[in-house]
Amino acid sequence: MTASANPVDSPKVWTTLLTNTKYLPGLLALEYSLRRSGTKYPFLVLYTATLEPEGHEALDKRGIAKLEISYLLPKVHKDYSADVRFYDCWSKLQPFSLTQFERVVQLDSDMIVVKNMDELMELELNDTDRVFAASHACTCNPFKKPHYPADWTPENCSFTFQHADPEAAQEVGAPTDTGLAICNGGLQVVHPSTVTYNKIVEAMSEPSLTDNYEFADQSLLSDVFKHSWVPLSYKYNALKTLRDIHAPIWKDDEVKNVHYILTPKPWEVRSVDNKLFNWWWKINDERHAREKELDLYDGF
Repeated sequence: MTASANPVDSPKVWTTLLTNTKYLPGLLALEYSLRRSGTKYPFLVLYTATLEPEGHEALDKRGIAKLEISYLLPKVHKDYSADVRFYDCWSKLQPFSLTQFERVVQLDSDMIVVKNMDELMELELNDTDRVFAASHACTCNPFKKPHYPADWTPENCSFTFQHADPEAAQEVGAPTDTGLAICNGGLQVVHPSTVTYNKIVEAMSEPSLTDNYEFADQSLLSDVFKHSWVPLSYKYNALKTLRDIHAPIWKDDEVKNVHYILTPKPWEVRSVDNKLFNWWWKINDERHAREKELDLYDGF
């Protein structure tokens, strides 16, 4: 990765990480949904050397900009065999190093944008008390995963603290002193900074810290920058589980970006009974129809 590289003509950019073609259908739907939302800003794929040739071909034929980044891992191996997706997640910290940009909004590829959210590009950030912005993680552990921490309970979930004021929850996230105050790494509004990135690298070089980071990037960010991040409303990173678990604050017409956490992913199953999956499929069907008109459709 070269700090000066800038494959798009904009100081502000949406990015997503791609390490293999498993998430490529999601990425293409995400990119289409951003354009569909009327965003003013370009989309950039941050890929690693592990991306297969067919992945590059799919991006290139659609004219989607891309930038190679280094695959990021802690200095000492951390075992994520119970949840192997977290090995890739460390590389989602690389946008903090992209100082050729003024603003990077990093999105997971299993998201779909349903409303314009360009305002995130203007959010005030700095190197001190507003290092990045994100929505909270839901720490309810609704599926009772045994490898999750014992304190991941509804009583300790920051979203639970917002149930009493649903209207406020549409505008801001719960304060960072509520619940476990862990951010979800699916959407990160980043002010690229050498100062911030050096703090991240320093933490990743310390096994006494990384041994305790059960959720990779989001654990590190929540620890190293505790109380120094801006909590966003759930609507910018509307975890699919929140619609049921935190029904008091969820409003369909307020949601801007749906995050299809856990499995299955929408492109893996088509269910007419799942409203949120239907949101994804409606947009993806539009994408496929448009790609067929342009002779771009390739099965992804």
